[in-house]
Amino acid sequence: MVTTQSSAPLTLPLPTERRRLRVSHSLTQTQLAARLGVSRATVRAWESGRRIPEGSDGAAYARLLSSLARPTAPRESAGTASGSGADAGSDPAGARPEPLTPAQAFDALYAFCAPALVRQTYLLTGRRDLAREVVEQAFQLAWQRWPEVAQDRDPAGWVRAMAYDCALSPWHRFRPRYRHPEPPPADPADRALLDALLTLPPTYRRTLVLYDGVGLDLPETAAETEASTPAAANRLTHAREVVASCLPELADPAELHRRLLELASTERVQAAQPKVVRTVGERRNVFWTRAAIAFTVTIIGATTLTLRTAPTHYEAPVAPAQAVRGVPPRPALGPLSREELALRAKLRRSESSGPHRLAPELP
Repeated sequence: MVTTQSSAPLTLPLPTERRRLRVSHSLTQTQLAARLGVSRATVRAWESGRRIPEGSDGAAYARLLSSLARPTAPRESAGTASGSGADAGSDPAGARPEPLTPAQAFDALYAFCAPALVRQTYLLTGRRDLAREVVEQAFQLAWQRWPEVAQDRDPAGWVRAMAYDCALSPWHRFRPRYRHPEPPPADPADRALLDALLTLPPTYRRTLVLYDGVGLDLPETAAETEASTPAAANRLTHAREVVASCLPELADPAELHRRLLELASTERVQAAQPKVVRTVGERRNVFWTRAAIAFTVTIIGATTLTLRTAPTHYEAPVAPAQAVRGVPPRPALGPLSREELALRAKLRRSESSGPHRLAPELP
């Protein structure tokens, strides 16, 4: 009788950490599924915790997550097509990676998230310059709050939310440089898809890009768009219907996902270097810090000057004498009328001492 030995249990991080590792390396669920040779639904079930990775697929998934968790893993995995365990065992036994400095950690996050994030914001805005600008602003804000962002469970999601909020701000329409449309994509199919996306309301467009473009599941999409899960599902359904009405060949969600990735990739929107973003962010911090200090010093100086020059008590001003004008003159007495003369004669004839007093008589 042949006995089978049960394999050792897989050592896997928590589902939230699995998703964080994938997003921090700018990998979509479709790309990760292609590396492992499984379906996108399987990867989504693993990251949500609905299914436990098992068998050879689970072992390959564990090795890939282990390689993504190493600081040097993103650079090595970027040139490979599969997450095999060959690279995982290449490090000498007992070797531990040196801790990254804040600048190195920020540069690593920027290098692997910014290119994909610029392409995603281009789908939201349809403007190449605006896409680069909002991504740089989001990363500058992340660098200003780096201790908070570094400890976040999903730094890439934090930066993505900031970039999306800035990209969909309604105040961009009042800027002179954004009043005129940019040249559309050269391919007619890409131009039609971008026009269909821009006809959607901003919240519906964001939901569609997150779900069908980035590859988030519905609860994560609802959380990032600050909506309930049913509301996010309704927005996604409506957005797909609008796109399908304009482009019937994109009624299939898989085909829509592929076309969104192609549209974002063909534009080749490049992001700035991470050092430049950090330098600009630091200069902006110095400028606003100095401006705040100068404004505070100005307020203190003005208050001090007011206290030194203000009187200690209030003295009412004495107004100079002026002639009062516009008052009518006092009228002089004139002759009495006939009725007034009769009344005066009647009063003179009456008794000056008044009527007699009534006294009670004794019985």
